[in-house]
This record gives sequence, C-alpha cells and structure tokens, in this order.
Amino acid sequence: MGRSNSVKDQVIREEKRLAKKDRGAQAAKQESLKLPLILLGAAIYSLSLNLLLRPLHLYSGGLMGFAQVFEALLNRAGVSFGGVQFSGILYYLMNIPALILAWKKMRHRFIIKTVFAISAISVLLSVIPIPKQPILDDMLTNVILAGVLCGIGIGLILYEGACDGGMTLIGMLVVSTTGKGTVGHIGIATNLVLYGIMLFLFDIPTTIYSFIFSLFSSIATDRIHAQNINSQVMVITKLEDTKPMEVEVMSRLYRGMTEMHGSGTFTGEDVRVFMIFVSKYETARLRSIVQSHDPNAFIVETTGVRIDGHFRKKLE
Repeated sequence: MGRSNSVKDQVIREEKRLAKKDRGAQAAKQESLKLPLILLGAAIYSLSLNLLLRPLHLYSGGLMGFAQVFEALLNRAGVSFGGVQFSGILYYLMNIPALILAWKKMRHRFIIKTVFAISAISVLLSVIPIPKQPILDDMLTNVILAGVLCGIGIGLILYEGACDGGMTLIGMLVVSTTGKGTVGHIGIATNLVLYGIMLFLFDIPTTIYSFIFSLFSSIATDRIHAQNINSQVMVITKLEDTKPMEVEVMSRLYRGMTEMHGSGTFTGEDVRVFMIFVSKYETARLRSIVQSHDPNAFIVETTGVRIDGHFRKKLE
C-alpha cells in the first residue's frame, strides 16, 4: 500500500509540473509546428470536395452536407452569391455553437487548432473553383476517390490534434464523454438522417451516391485517425526499481498500468510485467519512455483490441 501511495503522489506532482510546462512557450512552439499539416489536411479535403464531388452535384455529410443543401435551395430560389461558394461561409457560421460547447468541455489548445482548421476549410471551399464537368468519366470512381481523399484530409487534421468541425467535433465530444463509438461511426449515423431528408429534396441516385461518398470518407477517417485504434502493450523488464518508469508513463500518457510479478522459466530470474492499454497513436511515445529507462525491456504490442469498461478515449 505504501509503495502504491508513493507512486501516486509522484504521478500527481509530475502531472502538475508538466501542466505548467504545457502552458509555456515551448508548448506553444510545438503546437504551432502542427499547423502546416493541419493546413495540408484542410487543403486535401477542400480540393477533393470542390474538384471531385461538387461537379457531380452531390453532397457531403454532416454540417457541410446541410450547408450544401441550403446553398442549393437558395440557388433554386434565384439567390446568387457572385461566384463565391456560400456553403463554405455557412459551414463556418454553423460551427460556432459547436465550438462554444467544445470550449467548455475540451482542451483550449485543441479548440484553437480546430478554429484554424475550420477557417482554412471555409476559405478554401469559398475560393476553389468548381469545374463544370467531372474530372473522371466514371461517376462511381469520382465518388469513391473523393470520399477516400476527403477522409484522408479529415484524418490528418484529427491526427494533428485538431478537428474539421461539424459532426466530427460533436462526435469527438460524444466519444470523449461516453468512451463509446468512433468519430466515423457517429458520422455515418448522423448522415442517415441527412440523406433521409435529401430523399425528399433530390432524386434517389443523388442521395445514394452522396451516401457512398460519406461511407468511404468515414472509413478513411477512422483508418488515419489512430486515436480510434486501441492497443494492448505488455512490458517485461528486469529493472529492480521501476518507479521512475511508472511515474513517467502515468504522468505523461495519463494511462494506468497493471503490474504482475514473474520469473523466467529458463533463467529463473525475477521479472516485472506491466500491462498498459493505450491508443495506437500513443504506442510510439510509450515505447520511447520504456526504452529510456530499460533499453533491454521486452515489449509486446497487440493492435485493434476491444476494450470494455473504464477506458478513456483521448481524441484531442
């Protein structure tokens, strides 16, 4: 009991020290280095949407889909925006309530990067011209390619600790709060509602192809967004004092560890076995921490495990 309390006290002190460090200039510099990749993700998403999907007169999912549908209805009513894609501006305005909610629930540095991503997407969607004819001849190929590329763009934004806004942001709030589902799955469920509405406004092929786009986009997002993939890591070490390693893992990754004692069958040497559950996104950091304390540690990683119970999905 005494050792457990000692480790816990050290973890709390280290977390406080790191929290102060995170508010410093070094943390701000590290976060700023992520902005170019966030901008790249926004560019991939915006180019794919305007160059591949929009010429087909199809619609994206989530809030962007609602913005596109609203713009289409305004165009039908004879409202003109002078060549500017109004859906990009409308998308930005529709994200404001979600951002206000997220500011209260999530890390502020995440929200700041998200505002940057949403602003980049809104500007790019407004200025990138939409071709009059599809780039590829086959419609299904256009739809699948647009979905995959848009998903890659969104996944890259998420990977760098930001969000493209809309239902992705709301999905992250739900997953972070409940620990259930994935961002992509929540997006698919939401889009079922959107495309149900579209059935009453547009023809069936338009709705079906739009849903196919959304499906491939969600799948690609989940594949890139490694925080959605759970991993079980087993660490076997012969260190006599593992307390410094335990403190660093728990304070830097905010993950618990289960310790077991064993012995080598052949050598008879005592070993300590730690079982840690993390996201795939965190495995490289965990491996680096362990090897800095014990370069000879035996590390086994199992990816794609299902975890029930209290396991925090850290998406930001």
